[in-house]
Amino acid sequence: MNTERRRDGARQGAEAPASPAPERTSDCLFCKLYREGDHVAATDGFVVIRDINPQAPVHLLVIPEHHVDSFREISEFSADEDKRMLDFIAEVAAREGLTDYRVVVNVGPSAGQTVFHLHWHIKGGWA
Repeated sequence: MNTERRRDGARQGAEAPASPAPERTSDCLFCKLYREGDHVAATDGFVVIRDINPQAPVHLLVIPEHHVDSFREISEFSADEDKRMLDFIAEVAAREGLTDYRVVVNVGPSAGQTVFHLHWHIKGGWA
């Protein structure tokens, strides 16, 4: 039985280890965009920018100030932060006039994650 330690120090059962995420660096693109980006909307701890390679007529990225590599580390956010983030995503979609839309989080390279700073995609505007 596989008993390797996970990144959080807990022992793993038989499941395969998670894909390793790149180390955090001071040059994280989304940390920079949080501080200096062209924000569509902002609230305490979160900003929204337009995706530079849109996959939908409206394609926004919601970026938290708190840097974690991916959704795997969502437990590093407080329950209040989690709720505020989801409420903010819904508010931004409504402000953009979206009634039907997708909210997507890519977790890991094989799922399409290319920037290792947790972020949410809001995609819509097809109708």
